[in-house]
Amino acid sequence: MIRLFRSLRAGAIATVGILALIACSSSPDKPKAKELPSLSSGSAYTLNPVWSNRVGVVSTPLSIAVHADQVAVASSDGNLALINASTGRDVWRVALNTPLQAGVGTDGNRFAVVSESNEVMAIEAGQVIWRFRLNASTYTSPLVAGGRVFVMTADRTVLALDGATGQRLWSQQRSGDPLVLRQSGLLMAVEDTLVAGLSGRLVGLNPNNGSVRWESIVGASRGTNEVERLVDIVSGVSRQGSVVCARSFQTSVSCVDAAKGSALWSRPSNGHQGLSGDEEFLVGVDSDSKIMAWNRLNGQTSWESDVLRFRGLTGPLVISKSIVFGDDAGVLHRLSVADGKVQNRIGTDGSAIATRPVTAAGLVIALTRNGGVYGYRLD
Repeated sequence: MIRLFRSLRAGAIATVGILALIACSSSPDKPKAKELPSLSSGSAYTLNPVWSNRVGVVSTPLSIAVHADQVAVASSDGNLALINASTGRDVWRVALNTPLQAGVGTDGNRFAVVSESNEVMAIEAGQVIWRFRLNASTYTSPLVAGGRVFVMTADRTVLALDGATGQRLWSQQRSGDPLVLRQSGLLMAVEDTLVAGLSGRLVGLNPNNGSVRWESIVGASRGTNEVERLVDIVSGVSRQGSVVCARSFQTSVSCVDAAKGSALWSRPSNGHQGLSGDEEFLVGVDSDSKIMAWNRLNGQTSWESDVLRFRGLTGPLVISKSIVFGDDAGVLHRLSVADGKVQNRIGTDGSAIATRPVTAAGLVIALTRNGGVYGYRLD
């Protein structure tokens, strides 16, 4: 399901209101998903359950945060849990008693989430240490790095907050298209540069003062209406060294040298989920769940597969020469990164996989809409 919102300016205050809802997953004309391919008995490529946990229903754009052998997950009603990725047991858990809109961000010690009332909350050792009220909504997980908490709001403002106190240090705002996605955008650190996705551009910022170091176009605006011209960059990137590969919503997949801000290559691609990859391949999924793999160096198509078409795939996780996707039936699929052949699959709790799977402590971690958190070993 893709949700679009209009960003409105009223004086110095930015608000976000509902413009439209494109209910791809509930349309009466939704294409029928392809039948799942049969699996060969005794497959050498397995997804073995190791542990399970629960956090609560996930109905907002929340993601899994990973640091070392721990994962942080949150529910939309305000439960936040830090889980040992090896055992699946809670390190700590806190009820924030407010609905959450974005998160989780962490540096391993400090955790940050954003409430539906536009309040950034910082947590240490299971305790809230400060709160900061934003002037606009955000759907992007905060970035916690360098003793600071960085936030990107829906009106395309990037803010830096002091990690210990929540004091506002600086802000940088860019004008952009009147629509924004109700989906997590791109905010990450690449060496000593803060990289943000702002209206189809990757922008490199000085994290100390917010000044712009470089800009690189990832998606160019096109079409005849506001929806067709939307070019926001979505979360989920593939990084090798200083090279960052990202997707612009329904427009293109591009790779940029984030040390210089120079574009390396770009290919048209009609998708809204992020990317993953390794040294050789870059993998993504189109909005109809057709899977694409590109040569990482030059962007040439390596292979494509429609074996899971119309199954509502999440963004991919490339790990151990395999790709893992979740789907809207709560199934995890394992494919070969070399050629896209299906290797195995396993069901979770029957609700949709909420976000791109991640890896921690050598396991694949998945989060479902019903709040199930699962750890799997790839053999």
